[in-house]
Amino acid sequence: MYIRADTLDDVMRRVFRKLLTDGRAINPSRDPAVEVAATLLHLTNPRARLSRSESRGRIFSALGELLWYLAKTDALDFIRYYIPEYEESSDDGKTIHGAYGPRLFNDNGIDQIANVIAVLRNRADSRRAVIQLFRATDISHPYKDVPCTCSMQFMLRGGQLDLVTTMRSNDAYLGLPHDIFCFTMLQELVARSVRAEVGQYYHMIGSLHLYDKHREGARLYLREGWQATTRAMPPMPTGTPWRSIERLRIAERAIREGRKITIGHLHNYWKDLVRLLKIFRLSQQGKPARIAQLKRQMNSPAYAPYIETRQQLAETRATESVGALNE
Repeated sequence: MYIRADTLDDVMRRVFRKLLTDGRAINPSRDPAVEVAATLLHLTNPRARLSRSESRGRIFSALGELLWYLAKTDALDFIRYYIPEYEESSDDGKTIHGAYGPRLFNDNGIDQIANVIAVLRNRADSRRAVIQLFRATDISHPYKDVPCTCSMQFMLRGGQLDLVTTMRSNDAYLGLPHDIFCFTMLQELVARSVRAEVGQYYHMIGSLHLYDKHREGARLYLREGWQATTRAMPPMPTGTPWRSIERLRIAERAIREGRKITIGHLHNYWKDLVRLLKIFRLSQQGKPARIAQLKRQMNSPAYAPYIETRQQLAETRATESVGALNE
């Protein structure tokens, strides 16, 4: 199956329809599912990486997962803050075996992202700018979590950086939106590092599947109607991004740990991402007024629908807290 579309939502609609109508029943290790084999998803505008739907618009957890990668860690506590379900994938209650961060940035002492950037800077048309995420040892032991991603190939052609990701397996409902967000963000980080523009994104999947427990969720997504999918994330600032990434990582950790931060020296693009991380925490704390204040400070209008959803959640939690105090 080949799907070419401009936005994540356009891709997901066609994926869900195909799985619900033509998916073949399988019974893998986790849960029963339906599957379509050998799929290529082609996203022509990788910055249109955010779903506008009510159910799949998960920028906060997707951003948290990206920062987990960029922190080069396999720590469960970090990712559980954004995605509590990860706890089920830990073998020891402390780490995630298949965590991408260490594999991307410290694979037996090798920084694969730095290697790719160096290869492309040295020879723009190289075909060796490949990151390997799945290891032979991943199937030598019954780990609860092993990478679904096999490899990522970065191809610099005509001043644009394409990314070809190869997946052994992909959960269409939960995994796909996060994967496309994180991988296209990595694509843009590498593109900026080699002074290129973002090109095309290709997502190749051996087993594209939808678990039976998510079939109704997929139907609800399709019934939401056609969303306004044309607005993408703003372009990442030009120039090498890694100093800003380090500042973003420091800010993320401080926010997650409940400490104060300052963001005065960051570019507006990165300031918006820090504000999103603050909004996520404030929504958990039930502070809608503070969220409204941060919303007014945002530079890009692309994030407004997601902030409004979090503001509503904060209002609900604030009301519940008042109700509990009055009982």
